[in-house]
Amino acid sequence: MEKFQLTPFLDVNGIGSASGLVHYQDSLFIISDNSGFLYEYRLGAQDTLQHTLVSGPAQNIEKKRKPDLESITLKDNKLYIFGSGATENRNRHFIFDPRTQEVSEKSLENLYRKVKTMAGISDDDLNIEGALFYKDSLYLFQRGNGANSQNGIVAIDHYNEEEGCNDGMPIRFVPVSLPKIGHVEATFTDAVLVAGKIYFLAAAEDSVSTYEDGEVLGSLVGCMDAVSFEVDFTIQITNTIKFEGLTPFGQSETGIIFLLCEDNDTEALESRIYKLEIPKPAPGRD
Repeated sequence: MEKFQLTPFLDVNGIGSASGLVHYQDSLFIISDNSGFLYEYRLGAQDTLQHTLVSGPAQNIEKKRKPDLESITLKDNKLYIFGSGATENRNRHFIFDPRTQEVSEKSLENLYRKVKTMAGISDDDLNIEGALFYKDSLYLFQRGNGANSQNGIVAIDHYNEEEGCNDGMPIRFVPVSLPKIGHVEATFTDAVLVAGKIYFLAAAEDSVSTYEDGEVLGSLVGCMDAVSFEVDFTIQITNTIKFEGLTPFGQSETGIIFLLCEDNDTEALESRIYKLEIPKPAPGRD
């Protein structure tokens, strides 16, 4: 299971600090944690479109004001984009329809407040970095890189993506411990659903802050059960890059192929997309 192939796939100019991506039809939809745009890189045309999400968008918004868009996922041909919740400015949720180009915005303030109360996560430690829909549930992936190391999955059952949070929604937090890279435990940076399994990214930084970046120690990819959240395997894929987004990109005879984006934590407006192939799970394994 340790065999994998990680290679550069393409460089996209005009996008800095990429934090998530979705492959949909012939485009890569990319978010940046410094930006107020949703970027669409068209693979056939090899060009980039900008879709405005916030008023007065910029490609590099100052840290204290940025919406910190960290999670993007696809459901029913619409893209759902989530702020990290790490500060008051980061409690925003956007829904983008690629067919009509329409954007709607909702507040995550009530939902994130309930999550913090239920899971005992402090304001400083909340840091949502991945999201996916599984059946009628929304899974949010909490990156436990804060002082209290609360890494895990927020499962919100019977979630209505149009209505958002309501008082009757069951919310549970499932702590997930991941392997260390060096002396630091890896923590979630993204997740996707493939063939009923959750594939996730996790990174290790030498920092105990959800706000300030630290020295990058590496990233790993893993697979877990979508119901029990039991981890099937993890593979460390780098000791120098902080990967923050992954999206399925097909299969080979023996492997599953993903595209990954890196967050270089700089203001440079260039993002490198990587291609990762890992072995398929053994036949008959749940």
